Amino acid sequence: MESNFVDYVKIYCRSGKGGKGSMHLRHVKYNPNGGPDGGDGGKGGSIILRGNHNYWTLLHLKYERHIFAEHGGNGGRDKCHGTDGKDVYIDVPCGTVVYNAETGKYVCDVTYDGQEVLLLKGGRGGLGNFQFRTSTNQAPRYAQPGEPMQEMTIILELKLLADVGLVGFPNAGKSTLVSSLSNAKPKIANYPFTTMEPSLGIVGYRDNKSFVMADIPGIIEGASEGKGLGLRFLRHIERNSLLLFMVPGDTDDIKREYEILLNELAQFNPEMLDKHRVLAVTKCDLLDEELIEMLKETLPSDLPVVFISTVTGFGLDELKDVLWSELNSESNKLNVITSEDSLVHRDKDMSVFAQELADEGEDEDIEYIDGDEIEDLDDFEFEELGDED
Repeated sequence: MESNFVDYVKIYCRSGKGGKGSMHLRHVKYNPNGGPDGGDGGKGGSIILRGNHNYWTLLHLKYERHIFAEHGGNGGRDKCHGTDGKDVYIDVPCGTVVYNAETGKYVCDVTYDGQEVLLLKGGRGGLGNFQFRTSTNQAPRYAQPGEPMQEMTIILELKLLADVGLVGFPNAGKSTLVSSLSNAKPKIANYPFTTMEPSLGIVGYRDNKSFVMADIPGIIEGASEGKGLGLRFLRHIERNSLLLFMVPGDTDDIKREYEILLNELAQFNPEMLDKHRVLAVTKCDLLDEELIEMLKETLPSDLPVVFISTVTGFGLDELKDVLWSELNSESNKLNVITSEDSLVHRDKDMSVFAQELADEGEDEDIEYIDGDEIEDLDDFEFEELGDED
């Protein structure tokens, strides 16, 4: 069964070309020397990306492979201005990043609701011969053509916006934690890779406060080399302010598993190591107090550690307190402020970009339509310079 969660889409976009200016001389029986009166062409429509918080996936764009804006209308006699082509707005979820599909270059980023980003600008309309009249050239017999359209094949990549991102091996209890702390209902089962797509949950806190938690599929050692589900979904926690590492309490070496997860993040994006981190030791209903005290001595000392059990509810209130404290710490706020306007997106590595497209099912060729080969009759203007009745 195909999932409704779509976070990767390839689309061919084309703006509208500008309309041609009119070359017309006014010549009527009551005004035989009327002079030039050719109007300007209209501007072509633009392609504009717009953030929309009502969308949370790119499913609505999955089968819309071509997006065209209208061409501008041609100018007419009597200084008639050509109609402007309508702009086309592409609504995308907040957190969408755009790349050039041919070069892998980063194009733009849409991060908040209502944000508009001009992707492709429509061509400017050409000037009619009325605009070129001078005292020495009172009957210009030329006009400007409209500016050409712009086109680009783009990749839309969604990176979920959340406050806390969960990182852990399969069956570490991530989905169970999200279901316990929020109203989200992720799939939970006793086998690896139960979670096949990211999910968000809103965690309620004291005094009607809340924060958003993102659950992604589990990663394993060697994920950066393509093992398991690879690192495909790690982009959904790149924007998170805080990372919550989850390691089961019955693991042989909790510290080593934490370091493996940390190393896989470093392989994916070294900048993720600069984020604040919290370690949650799960399934503590299997441990007694004496064993928990012994484990505390072996755990990393450079980050907060919380022992929890989603079955009994042990430590969940303490975990929410720690997460809220870390989210609102001054150092974390400073990082958010300094990085908000300087978020750097790496260009796609073209050596692996083709394989990434194939994995997402976006490697098929898109049939391009050359607008110069197919001309509408409206694009041609036959003006007579003789008498008009």
